Amino acid sequence: MAETVILLAIKKITFALAKGVVDKASVHFAKYGTQLLEIQGNMARVARELRIMHDVLCQMDIRNRNNQVYEGWLDEVQKVAHVMEDMVDEYLYLVGQEHDLGFFFFLKKGFKKPRSLLSLNQIDFKVKEVERDLTHLSETKNRWVTLIDNGDTSSSNYIVKRANDLANISRLLDDEDLVGVDENREKLEKWLVDDDHECSVVALLGMGGLGKTTLAANVYKKVREKFQCHAWLSISQTYSREDILRTITKELLKDNISVLSSTAAMDITRLEETLNKFLKQQKYLIILDDVWTPEAFDDLSRALPHNDKGSRVIITTREGVVAALASPGHILPMEALPEDKAWDLFCKKAFPRDANCDGHAELKPLSEEIVSKCKGLPLAIVSVGSLLCVREKTMEEWRRINNQLSWELINNSRLDHVRNVLYLSFIYLPTHLKSCFLYCSLFPEDYLLRRKQLARLWSAEGFIEERGESTLEEVAEFYLKELVDRNMLQLVELNTFGRMKKFRMHDILRELAVDLCRKNCFGATYDNKSGGSLGDRRLVLRNLKKDNYQPISGIHQLRTIITLDNSVPSSIISLLCSESRYMTVLELRGLSTKKIPAAIGDLFNLRHLSLRDSKIQVLPKSIERLSNLITLDLYGCDIHVLPSGIVKLKKLRHLFAERVLDPDERGMRCSRGVRIPSVLGHLTNLQTLHALEARDKSLGHLGELRQLRSLRLWNVKGTYCERISESLVQMQYLSFLEVNASNGKEVLQMNVCLPQLQKLILRARLANGALDESPLFQAVWGQNLYVLSLYGSQLREDPMSSLSRLSSLTRLRLTGAYSGEQMTLLTGWFPKLKILFLKDLPNLNRLVIQQGAMASLEEFFLVNLNSLTEVPPGIEFLMPLQYLAFDQISSDFLTVLEQCSAIRGNWWYTLQD
Repeated sequence: MAETVILLAIKKITFALAKGVVDKASVHFAKYGTQLLEIQGNMARVARELRIMHDVLCQMDIRNRNNQVYEGWLDEVQKVAHVMEDMVDEYLYLVGQEHDLGFFFFLKKGFKKPRSLLSLNQIDFKVKEVERDLTHLSETKNRWVTLIDNGDTSSSNYIVKRANDLANISRLLDDEDLVGVDENREKLEKWLVDDDHECSVVALLGMGGLGKTTLAANVYKKVREKFQCHAWLSISQTYSREDILRTITKELLKDNISVLSSTAAMDITRLEETLNKFLKQQKYLIILDDVWTPEAFDDLSRALPHNDKGSRVIITTREGVVAALASPGHILPMEALPEDKAWDLFCKKAFPRDANCDGHAELKPLSEEIVSKCKGLPLAIVSVGSLLCVREKTMEEWRRINNQLSWELINNSRLDHVRNVLYLSFIYLPTHLKSCFLYCSLFPEDYLLRRKQLARLWSAEGFIEERGESTLEEVAEFYLKELVDRNMLQLVELNTFGRMKKFRMHDILRELAVDLCRKNCFGATYDNKSGGSLGDRRLVLRNLKKDNYQPISGIHQLRTIITLDNSVPSSIISLLCSESRYMTVLELRGLSTKKIPAAIGDLFNLRHLSLRDSKIQVLPKSIERLSNLITLDLYGCDIHVLPSGIVKLKKLRHLFAERVLDPDERGMRCSRGVRIPSVLGHLTNLQTLHALEARDKSLGHLGELRQLRSLRLWNVKGTYCERISESLVQMQYLSFLEVNASNGKEVLQMNVCLPQLQKLILRARLANGALDESPLFQAVWGQNLYVLSLYGSQLREDPMSSLSRLSSLTRLRLTGAYSGEQMTLLTGWFPKLKILFLKDLPNLNRLVIQQGAMASLEEFFLVNLNSLTEVPPGIEFLMPLQYLAFDQISSDFLTVLEQCSAIRGNWWYTLQD
């Protein structure tokens, strides 16, 4: 864990020593060049020491787990890395000042120094102190930690050994010990013994503890005799290719003593050749258990020939990238047990003589709560059930275990194997993913994590590494995919065009991460029940009772504060501005205060500021001093105009400043944006702008925002369209565009081609009441368009014919957009459409759906279609839809729906008010 803290410190130092910063420092502190060079040299030496420490720690992580001396030494390293990170932040602030204040600037008459800042002299002293501390720690490790490591070999590879022991136990389980695997077992057996003569690779994929090894072993014992030779190999992350090849050779050639004896003296190349030659003539079955990397499979697959004798290879893995090596259609994802199967498994272990807990009916409610907390993870269910099996069958004992189950999972030695199996997944994460994973655990159980939110927060925290020309947000999305592929996060929802959207952590895995966060002062959840510990760098605040609010300890060391509700007192922002000098992330949603203190400008390290859904009405002028700010989120605030100094925030990438006025979205002005009263084009790094109140002055510089990916414009007039179109052409990365007219009479004509556009929302009348007038809707430009919403367009002709050319659409919404009476959807139209929303089309009296139209439709909403008196003909071709809704209908139309056999009652409705 310490290696993640060290990595962040290294990144900070690397940035501080980059040419741009060095050049600026040379100008600002020209009179003190000698001492400046000394500071930079000291920083470089610290960085080299930390980089070597980081690399060594990554190698030592597994071998020294469970070594108390080593863990204590790591704590000290972590503290020193934290101090260094703070000093670099102080240095970067001094260098980043717009005016050269001089070496002793804080003594100048009339200059009031914020009490949080340090002088260059103090930074110099602290960096030297860090360098001395690191030298001392290195010497201490050589004297004591190495001694313990060399002398106590029993702790070497402790976690790996215990995990392997559990795998060996899993291989011995009989059929009666397995619950909820019948379907997977049947599928796996079929793949192994079918008549396909081609050699195939099967992968069992899932997080640790789901029973992959158990299932593979169970099927292996049943079918292995149908193969001419077979072998089981446990790979693990610490495998030796030569050892594995010799082990598999011994198993496969055990009946051929003469050949086996000749392999003893072979080098690895000849051994591989011999094994390959032997297996070419055999129908073989090989199990590769616990494979962590594609390279491990590649190392062994060269010895496993693809013959035509029906040979099979089974891989069990936690890694999606490894499972992808399986033959097409031969990946078996392992899922958590459903509630009924989880209960059956628990009863087998907790009440072995009482299959359904009938003899202890009073314990059933508590038992069900305990099973629920295991979240369907077989290893946890079996382990907790076995623990309870030997405990007293009393309400008091059951209630105690239930109340402290999280503690038991982390501390009880009888649950040691649960921790070890899951802990391996964390240990084997690359360093850059460890911080990201731990960060997710700061949020509550079952909290839905969102891709965009995590990408912005991780970027602000400094977790994301730059990769070529990819944005930090794009790299963050790749990190998320890695965590999902490694089964560290569960993918909950994709958007309509297949992009990851929402995630969740498995509760048992989260408990492990929370414990790691606590031990390493990474962060904590802070509420009235559990406060953060002294030294925590990050706090997530929730459920604070204002009449029983406990002050936060160690607030001056905090880097991050995130609030999840509006229970946090408004006074906290003043406290943070005056006490938390290194604050990086402030996510203060729902604050009741109307203004924030000017001292917010002293938070020189702030990179993420969110005041979403608060009562804030005005931002102080000092906001312009937040030169490191990346995200400013004012969504839902009552702010009309941003300070002119906002354009000085050159690093700003995401600006949210929209306020919803009408949640029902009935009129043109259902929301509004903000005005920026200065040269907008200075914000050259801006990627998100939600939303801008269109004015002549601001639109003149809109085209200079060439990094924009997402743009919302309000109060647009028809006369603005030409300038907006000219600006949009210069935004080559734009993927989301929303344009809203100032009123229902304004006609907007966007003569622009945006081939990268993925989402388009237009709230305006369209020229001549037709879609063909704008290049936006031409098939040649619109093949990347996945989401389209049209409001108040007043189209006179059926729009479906024109829109059908946009064959990639997955979501289509028409609200008050069509004044005609009939709409037809023909065969083959909208092949990828998943959601169709038709609302406020007062004249529509007939909607016809041909068979083969909208073949992928999942959700269909028909809202406030007053003239519709019949169920749309052909709607039966779409059944069964996942969701079919008729909203704001008359009682007469409800009668028609109830009598319609085509939809068979699989629909929802609401009546008109």
